[in-house]
Amino acid sequence: MADQQQHIPQTTTDHQNQLHVQQQLQAQQTHIIQAFWQNQLINIEQTQTEFKSHSLPIARIKKVMKSDDDVKTLMISAEAPMIFAKACEIFIEELTLRAWMHAEENKRRTLQKSDIATAVSKSDMYDFLIDIVPRDIDLIKASSKSKGPENDLFDHSYGYYPSQIPQFASLPTNITEYAFQVNHNEQLQQYHLQQLQQQFHQQQQQDTTQVQGQQVDQRNDVQKS
Repeated sequence: MADQQQHIPQTTTDHQNQLHVQQQLQAQQTHIIQAFWQNQLINIEQTQTEFKSHSLPIARIKKVMKSDDDVKTLMISAEAPMIFAKACEIFIEELTLRAWMHAEENKRRTLQKSDIATAVSKSDMYDFLIDIVPRDIDLIKASSKSKGPENDLFDHSYGYYPSQIPQFASLPTNITEYAFQVNHNEQLQQYHLQQLQQQFHQQQQQDTTQVQGQQVDQRNDVQKS
């Protein structure tokens, strides 16, 4: 009886610790996603109007656009597929980032189909993938475990290696590395912001001094006249 009474507080403490760790992990993941979109916005603002290189095939995107019966009879400008290509690229980057978060939660270095399914299930904006990505995560995990760890690592239908995933400049395969990069980018942004603010204040002071000097000259001219 005494052992049970001692065991109950310990169980409660463990549960609280797990809950605290989970909350910290969710907060870190939310911060990484927000920083990801901030970096995307900065990259988009700095993007030149001429798109010379593409991560995705433009011809394939045009073919998908033409698959709609309402679009077949219409003309598509040269810029439209390029914008779609960039949108698809960002979509793949974010979904891959979310999937890698789940993979690292489970201490794995191999991105699996279950990681993508979990990332899809955690966000309502991916509901349009419900007919493509299976939502029964337990069945996916059970089928993955039944194949054994060795077969699972070499199962190309369920396992995706980091080298097989498109490597984007803003998306390292390691979440810790990505978090470090995010913090570094934020520090650089703060430094540039401080530099711009200093330049702005210096310019204001110079303008004020110039205006005051002009006013003094005008007063002297008036007094002389």
